[in-house]
Order: sequence, then structure tokens, then C-alpha cells
Amino acid sequence: NEANQRFTLFTVVGVTALSTVAMVVYPSLVKAFGLDANAAAVFLGGTIHDVAQVVAAGYILSPEVGDGAVFVKLFRVAMLLPVVAVVSVLFRDGTATGKKPPVLPGFLVGFAVLVVVNSLGFIPKPVTDAASSLSRWCLVVAIAALGVKTSFQQLAALGWRPVVMLTANTVFLAALILGGLLLMR
Repeated sequence: NEANQRFTLFTVVGVTALSTVAMVVYPSLVKAFGLDANAAAVFLGGTIHDVAQVVAAGYILSPEVGDGAVFVKLFRVAMLLPVVAVVSVLFRDGTATGKKPPVLPGFLVGFAVLVVVNSLGFIPKPVTDAASSLSRWCLVVAIAALGVKTSFQQLAALGWRPVVMLTANTVFLAALILGGLLLMR
């Protein structure tokens, strides 16, 4: 469906844009609120949407903050599996034919299997190095394809509400985590 494609494209572009803004602005917030390295890592890793921007924002401040922020962000990514499973079970509904969708999408299961297999050391280092290099190139190609496919006129046709919703979500997440960190002082 063309409308779904536009919303998906908007989400990817919007999240990337907001993550880039956060990457630049959030380190200043960390300094303004006087957060220590651990709190800064939790704030950056817990609020910035894209892993690459978490890495950049964290290492702008220090190697310690960078390492911690990446850990927090990767923990958030790892939590996708159980959260999706719980939400799927809670809201699972059969279709008209009675066939229910799987509890977990195949890509999440594949992701989890690869994480476990790689973590246990079953994949030789040259293979992981090659796969890592290939994944970076695939990411570059995907981002380039997204840029080629992006039509600002089509995105603008979605209206202002998705922009407000995505921005409000980002601001809410930052305020929630920052507020929690400040209360724990």
C-alpha cells in the first residue's frame, strides 16, 4: 500500500533526523545538568534512536560515556525480542480463517539466533569480519536507496501530525529518562 510506504519512509527519515539532532544537542544537555559518566551513558543510550548517533554522542563526551551509552543502547535493542513477544501474545488475534500470525517475526528470531551463535564463538573471526564489512556496505546502500526514494512532496502530503507525534515521542523519552536520572541523584 502506497500510504504505508510513505509512513514507513517518513518514520525512517524522521527517526534519523531526530537522532542526528539528539546526537548534537544531548551532550550539551548532559553537561548543563551535570550528569556523571554513568548517568550520561544511560541518558544517551536510553534516548537516542539510532545506534550510530548513540556512539557519536557518547564518544563526544568521553570513552567511558561512549562505552556505557553503547551498552545501554544495545540492551534496548536486545529487549526488543521479549517486548515484541509479550505484546504479540497479549494482542494476538486470529484472522478470518482462524490462522494466527507467529508470536515473533522471523527477522527477530534470526537476529537472536545469530547473536547467540556469534556470542558462543561458533563463527570464525574472518567470517564475522567479512559479514560486518558487508553489513556496513548494505547499510550504506540502504540509506542511499532511501535517499533516492525520498520525495519531500510525498512526505509533506502526510501532514503535520506524524511530525508532531514523532517529535513528541522523542521529547517525552528524553524528559522521562532525564527526569528519572535527576530524581535518583
